[in-house]
Amino acid sequence: MLKTFILHNIKLKILLFSALNILATHAQEAPKPFLADSTSSVNWILNKEVSDEFNDSEINEDLWYIVGKFKDGKPVYKHPDKPNKKVWKGRAPSQFSGRNYRLEDGMLKLEARWEPDFPFSDEIRVPVFGDPLPYENITTACFIARKSFKYGYVEIRSKAADAEVTSAFWSMGKNLEFDFFEMYGDGRAKGKEHLDKELWWSIRDWKNLKGKPSYTERKDLGFRVADDFHIYGIEWDETGIKYYVDGKLFSSVTPEEATKWAKKNREVGEDYNGYVATNPINIWLDMEIFPWQGIPKNKADLTLNGTPEQKEKGRMDFEIDYVRVWQKSTDKKEEKELEKEKVKKETKRKREKKEKRKRIKNN
Repeated sequence: MLKTFILHNIKLKILLFSALNILATHAQEAPKPFLADSTSSVNWILNKEVSDEFNDSEINEDLWYIVGKFKDGKPVYKHPDKPNKKVWKGRAPSQFSGRNYRLEDGMLKLEARWEPDFPFSDEIRVPVFGDPLPYENITTACFIARKSFKYGYVEIRSKAADAEVTSAFWSMGKNLEFDFFEMYGDGRAKGKEHLDKELWWSIRDWKNLKGKPSYTERKDLGFRVADDFHIYGIEWDETGIKYYVDGKLFSSVTPEEATKWAKKNREVGEDYNGYVATNPINIWLDMEIFPWQGIPKNKADLTLNGTPEQKEKGRMDFEIDYVRVWQKSTDKKEEKELEKEKVKKETKRKREKKEKRKRIKNN
């Protein structure tokens, strides 16, 4: 009897140990890209420096720069990696605030708030697009990835804010803006009703076109972007861009097609290359007011479609489950070589500057 009992206990312990091992193995497995075509067989490597599951109790600020964090009762706009570069405060009348986010239920929730008592900037900028407006009444959120990458498969699972405000997933690089999407949760004005079902994505040329798209698309998704979570994926390399929605190929463009579009829609020369998405990029997550689409007039207007809690607190949420970036091993190798070259150039620049100061001092 005792022997049987001991053997039974040993078997139970072995089974329990095996089960725990299986669970631990699955927990450590990197997530796979949500693709439905042949590219899913590619050996994708998750780039953890630019990916986030948002499962922690605090934002990992080694990954993200939170724009407008407060110091001494005021928002500060100073990039930790580029302290001498001017930081954009947001599209007026809304202003970025470092307080406008929450981590809840394993998600990042960016907030657009009705906050007329916020210490708004007095600056009135003349924007590239739209009219100059003062910052007032509405605060939003902005997160910028601190690490850059070039080429790969980028994926987000998110739900747009159900309000007259954008929920945006985009990026910036040298002379380049790559907008994965700028979603408008609630198109209320006459002629704007289609906006809450529209996918708008672009590649923008800041060198030759002053930020205008060298290629852009607006397509009907067939669903309201603020009604539920969806997975948006972008496969990007030197051969072009493939756009996936919930794992299915939704759109694509080659460099030749982008150039053809640019020559048809922009004043460019015959030798112009419209495929400007060829530099490393930093991801942005933000919310903005697009004045030309509509400006919430008051707290009730901003939260018109909100829950009772949102109406009471005067905030609407852009909800993000995760951001993931995978790269092919060749992309990672190229990226490391680019980083080495960048370090080499910076070292050379500093040495030359030091030598110049020394010559001036000696003379």
